[in-house]
Amino acid sequence: MIRLPILRKGRPYTSLSRTVTPHFRTRQPFVEISLANPGLIRRDLLDAENTWAIMQGFRASELITITKRAAEIYKNDTLPLGDTTQTPQEYVEQISATTGLPFVMVRKNMNKIYGVMAEIDTVISGLTRGMDLSVLDEGHGQVGGHAVSFFARGFNLGAVLPNNSPGVHSLWIPAIAMKTPLVLKPGSAEPWSPYRVIQAFIKAGMPPDVFGYYPTDHGGSGTILQSTGRSMLFGDVGAVKSWKNDPRVEIHGPGYSKVILGDDVVDNFEQHLDVIMHSVCENSGRSCINASGVWVPRRGREIADAIAQRMAKIKPRSVDDPEAQIAPFADPKVAERISRMIDAGLAENGAEDVTAKYRPEGRVAQFDNGTYLLPTVLHCESHEHGMANREFLFPFASVVEVPEEELVHNIGPTLVVTAITNKDRLKQQLLASPHVGRLNLGPIPTMKIGWDQPHEGNLFEHLYARRAFQQVEELVHS
Repeated sequence: MIRLPILRKGRPYTSLSRTVTPHFRTRQPFVEISLANPGLIRRDLLDAENTWAIMQGFRASELITITKRAAEIYKNDTLPLGDTTQTPQEYVEQISATTGLPFVMVRKNMNKIYGVMAEIDTVISGLTRGMDLSVLDEGHGQVGGHAVSFFARGFNLGAVLPNNSPGVHSLWIPAIAMKTPLVLKPGSAEPWSPYRVIQAFIKAGMPPDVFGYYPTDHGGSGTILQSTGRSMLFGDVGAVKSWKNDPRVEIHGPGYSKVILGDDVVDNFEQHLDVIMHSVCENSGRSCINASGVWVPRRGREIADAIAQRMAKIKPRSVDDPEAQIAPFADPKVAERISRMIDAGLAENGAEDVTAKYRPEGRVAQFDNGTYLLPTVLHCESHEHGMANREFLFPFASVVEVPEEELVHNIGPTLVVTAITNKDRLKQQLLASPHVGRLNLGPIPTMKIGWDQPHEGNLFEHLYARRAFQQVEELVHS
């Protein structure tokens, strides 16, 4: 069995308190993870200002070079893993073992993490709107002919991380290039990626001291959020609710992302089924940027039926099959609970599981000792139906009929909108909407990411605040 330690200032520490995560298929113990208690975390973070000072000893350009070097190490090298080592292939297999993700999906997520590290200069340019990061080195500088100065909002960035998909780890990585130490709480089913990224950075030349890796319980997670200067929290509605009004915490909850077809294109919806399918089904529907809604002004039942016919062709495959499109649930009880939630929602009149007629075997499926939820599309007659704006961790979408003039008003908080339309009025309404986090105008899948665009919130603005700044170039001494 693999044993993963805590990393205190980047150095392994084995605690007496541990948890064991099983292999999703055999249910046998697979990895034993040391747990940090809140007191240990709080004690380590008392030294946060000194750790922050270590980062200030690097120029931002050096940190970008180190991040690019770490990208190649992360992708290609054999790295420390507790008291053993981990090859890239073992990394893929270990993530698959505890999350259920097929190898092909793990590698796609691995490439996403690699991409943000390899393209870190482009990422940072997008987050800072092209500002030269030497401004952070000097404390002030010029942007567009104006004097600017920024100060750090805190001495570190904490992150309470999820289990659902490795790709989310790309969101905290740019903090290193922005001279900010990291305090990470990994998910119990996906402890692998943050550990490997940390080891890659250390091998690339970062001091171990700037990394904290604290597997912990709910109390420890709260301690990280309370004790770090700035933080990220990933979780469902219940997990993030109590932190949503804390400006120190950047919330990453359900995305409720959507594909919208305008009245001018809805009659040709067949042309856009590929974009819809990619948006809903990529990464087995486990990302907040997967579409969970397809909103149309009419022809909703036909569109839902067309999507359902395609979805019904997606079947469980072996973990090493390069054509695998869906992943099993590491905990079978979660799959069964989600299916019951959907059935309970369908008890309300006005919604139908359109995929049901194309998969008589039911929504929950067993394959190779894994429990799957088969892709599901609903048709909802109104946006007010309880299932019209829901999100689950598998390929799921509700096709909702909404008059175009009412659509933007009723869309609700939406992380990504892909709007397929040529109508200027609809485009302008979406551009003006405070509810849309990312907007794709045209047939761009919701899952397509631009390295120069922020994902959910802006990490630079989360970590740094601008101060008013003026100076006299030279003082005259009498």
